[in-house]
Amino acid sequence: MFFKLLHTSLKSNARIGKIQTDRGIINTPVFMPVGTLGTVKGLHQRELINDVNAEIILSNTYHLYLRPGNKIIKGAGGLHDFINWEKPILTDSGGYQVFSLSANRKIKEKGVYFNSHIDGSKHFFSPESVIDIQNIIGSDIAMVLDECIPYPSDYSYAKKSLEITHNWLDRSIKRHGLYKKVYNKKQFLFPIVQGGIFEDLRKKSADYISEKKLFGNAIGGLSVGEPKELLYKNTDLVCQRLPVNKPRYLMGVGTPENILECISLGVDMFDCVMPTRNGRNGMLFTSEGTINIKNKKWKNDFSPIDVNLGEISKSYSKAYLRHLIINKEMLGSQIASIHNLQFYMWLINQSRIHILDDSFYLWKVEMIKKTSHKI
Repeated sequence: MFFKLLHTSLKSNARIGKIQTDRGIINTPVFMPVGTLGTVKGLHQRELINDVNAEIILSNTYHLYLRPGNKIIKGAGGLHDFINWEKPILTDSGGYQVFSLSANRKIKEKGVYFNSHIDGSKHFFSPESVIDIQNIIGSDIAMVLDECIPYPSDYSYAKKSLEITHNWLDRSIKRHGLYKKVYNKKQFLFPIVQGGIFEDLRKKSADYISEKKLFGNAIGGLSVGEPKELLYKNTDLVCQRLPVNKPRYLMGVGTPENILECISLGVDMFDCVMPTRNGRNGMLFTSEGTINIKNKKWKNDFSPIDVNLGEISKSYSKAYLRHLIINKEMLGSQIASIHNLQFYMWLINQSRIHILDDSFYLWKVEMIKKTSHKI
């Protein structure tokens, strides 16, 4: 069994479960650190395992296809061997990255033509080629190619885009069926709900991908600039229509508040670059609120970054981390990134505890107040 639902909390749809892959178990809810190019920026794999306690990481098909390329990854025996990572990997299809190249791409029924953001070279992705690339990468969970439309978009464009995305899904399933195992491991394929912010299109997409009976389902096209109220409304709408016995992955989300609210709606899987990106810029998430470590108020504060988190957060003072960040020392970015990821993992672990004892709803309300507070 790929996914086992263990408990759903009272007063919300928050739930805990387990995903079983050939490379290990993933406890849900889960946050996946983003390793776009096969690296979570600034962290060794041993730090991801020992300090962050990551159970799965995310990499990106688009970026890995361009650099280092299929030939090198295949020659290494797949991405796991290339980066020395033994736990599960999920690969995004690259649809969002191609979407972000709006001025340098052209979407057609058969696929998408785009220019590399690196050197302007011309490339083509089809649903089939994206499955082939993810087969070479050897990810444990692969995503289908989809179109992520911008916010705002008009209804006619969103409707046409959804038809293309659903067509691409069917072609992806057919192609993925040709592969029995990837580097002798099972690879699981997830479809993606799209439809912009239009309720009827979201319902149509959720129902369409549910009929495919794949191992899990993703929710895409959100957190692209829409107000958070629309994020929550559309996530709730889709979660109510997706199968209960399959994991739900909300792509690219998000802030601590976003994650807690969407766990409450029934989402199981999250990823976001925010912990490491914010950390490199001196913005810290803590169990008591957010900190801009560059502020002078921390110059003489010799207390630990956060006594409630892991060893890294307990071992270094705010004053020392500020000194490193202000002087652009590499170690500063590394400590801040590990700390922020430790916070996200702590938040997820605390969520599991409170879901299990049915206190999640009240705890969530208090935790959102704390995480939204600037210290």
